[in-house]
Amino acid sequence: MRLLIVLALCLLLTTAVLGKKKSKKSHLLEKKEMVKPVKDEMDLIAEDDASENADTAGGFDAADQPEDNNHPCANFHCGAGKQCDIDENGKPKCVCVRQCPPEKDERRKVCSNHNETWDSDCEVYRMRCLCESNEEQCTKKKYKHAHVDYYGECREIAPCTPEEMEDFPRRMRDWLFNVMKDLAHRHELDEDYVELEKEAELSLGHKWVNAVIWKFCDLDSHPHDRSVSRHELFPIRAPLLAMEHCIAPFLDGCDVNDDHQISLHEWGKCLGLEEGEIQNKCPKKVFG
Repeated sequence: MRLLIVLALCLLLTTAVLGKKKSKKSHLLEKKEMVKPVKDEMDLIAEDDASENADTAGGFDAADQPEDNNHPCANFHCGAGKQCDIDENGKPKCVCVRQCPPEKDERRKVCSNHNETWDSDCEVYRMRCLCESNEEQCTKKKYKHAHVDYYGECREIAPCTPEEMEDFPRRMRDWLFNVMKDLAHRHELDEDYVELEKEAELSLGHKWVNAVIWKFCDLDSHPHDRSVSRHELFPIRAPLLAMEHCIAPFLDGCDVNDDHQISLHEWGKCLGLEEGEIQNKCPKKVFG
């Protein structure tokens, strides 16, 4: 996460050098437009893969896994804002998190889709669970569709100008290459992508192409289905949105047919690759 933030700051410096003026329109208006009575981020997460939403959507499973593998809650997964409990028949069930761990670190704060700052992602999804279950502790009905929009306290985020959006694919490609290269040099890149990274460093023609393909394969994780869903985009969207205001509209625009899934072809075209450059280089464990 720290690596993503550092490289995101580099991305921002590039924008500053370009000297482009940013609009000062209020972000509050944008937030009002975002909260619509339609399927929200977490609804789509549930549709994509209900059993995996806590892992990739900032979810929180408060129950520590019991050391006893024979315990009913052992390996029993509950989603965002929920924890495992035992019913009257001794069977595991998911209930809303009773209490989130207190957070004193300001860096743990998150901004929700209602433009409200919460102490942690656990607090957001716990409240969502309480409201979905019609519990008395639900403070506002609107929280039934609450989700984390981005990490950090809520702030005014300037809209992405047409000029910035036009240049964004180039900057995104360059950023992805630098992330992949840095991970490789730190020996933190998945071994399945080491050769892809080496080829990118040695060949200018493969520099951005391999980086773009690598990131698609990396994001396509829950499940490995040749497409990237809304919740699979969360790890790249939420950490960057507060610092890189073009990331959200850019990713939304990649979903050309608006089916809430981004195919390899859509991803490649969105990031400026030529038709012949968009090739499946993902390891078999990803595409099978």
